[in-house]
Formats: sequence, C-alpha cells, structure tokens
Amino acid sequence: MKVTPELVLRAYQAGFFPMAETRDSDRLFWLDPEQRGILPLDGFHIPRRLLRTVLSGKYAVSVDTDFPATIAACAQPRPGHDETWINPDIEHLFNMLHRMGYGHSVECRLDGVLVGGLYGVAIGGAFFGESMFSIARDASKVALVHLVARLRLGGFVLLDTQFVTEHLTQFGAMEIPRDDYKARLEEALRAPAEWMVAPEGLEGAIRGMVG
Repeated sequence: MKVTPELVLRAYQAGFFPMAETRDSDRLFWLDPEQRGILPLDGFHIPRRLLRTVLSGKYAVSVDTDFPATIAACAQPRPGHDETWINPDIEHLFNMLHRMGYGHSVECRLDGVLVGGLYGVAIGGAFFGESMFSIARDASKVALVHLVARLRLGGFVLLDTQFVTEHLTQFGAMEIPRDDYKARLEEALRAPAEWMVAPEGLEGAIRGMVG
C-alpha cells in the first residue's frame, strides 16, 4: 500500500506513527509502543536559567517559516546519533502535511542562521512531536518552550513525544501505558484547539511555566 499523507493522518488518529529504519531505508514501518511518551502541558516546567535564555532574545524564534529546512536539519546525523529514522519518504510526506496545514515547525535562528528547531503534526487538540535538532546551545529547548506556550494558549490538551529521552525528562515528560494514551488521544482529537502562529500573551504563558 502506498503511504499517503491521508494515511499518515489516519494512523496518528489511531495511535500509530511512521518511522524508517535508517536514513537510507526505502521502507516505512508503523509503531504503536506499549509505553508512549507524552509531555503533560499542564505540568511542563522551565528551569530559570533556560527562562532567561528564552526571554533574552538571543534566538529569533519563528513558526512555520521554513518547515522543509527544519525537517532536513532534523534528518542529519548528530553526535551520539549516527543514524536517523527520517528518510526521504518521511521528509516528502511531512512536507506535504505542512502544505496541507497539519505539519508545523518552530525555528530558532542566530544571526539569521537556522540553528535549532522542531517539527510535528497537529490534529484537533493533539500535537504529535516528531523530532528536534540543535547546533547551538539550548536552541532546541527554546523551540520546545515556544511550542508548549503556543499549544497551551491554543487549547491543545495532548503533546505526544512518542518516546521519553533524558532531554525531555527535565521538562516533565513521562511514559504512560498504550491504553491510557489512546484514551487521552481520543479526547484530544475532539478538543476545539487552534494552532496560532503568533498568539497574544505568549511571554506571559512562558513565564507561567517556570519550574
């Protein structure tokens, strides 16, 4: 069966997500792990040092201004991760989802250069985080803070991280059983959320997440 953007959307709504074995792989497979990573939006907390970085304006943060460059950067090998699960098919599918209004990115630039960011898919009140990258200190963390602030302001109720990493644990990420995740997903898909590029009250929302 040919994997289409429409199939990917249906899969997310059923609790599955796609991955490739390696960057060079020409096959995709679907995951539905027994333990699913989420980042509770009402339990997200920012260390004070990071808050200072976020509010300092060191990084120029934008949303949906260069989705293709963001996913391309996420697909590159990085220290400690020689392989990546984002193959050309994944890039193509998610770029199409972006053009359809479902794929979104948060970008961080330093002196005009893209140095960090993340991307994912929004359906209803659920945001499915896919990947992030950083080539400058705290750039991906700044992008994550901006993502969460926007999700909270937009009425989202679920931030799916797929897996839990040490990077995400510091912000409150946790694993929940598959059945619990799917119950939360069903509720989130019905939520009347709105993805907002430049929501009012963003700085206040960020300050309110200090841990």
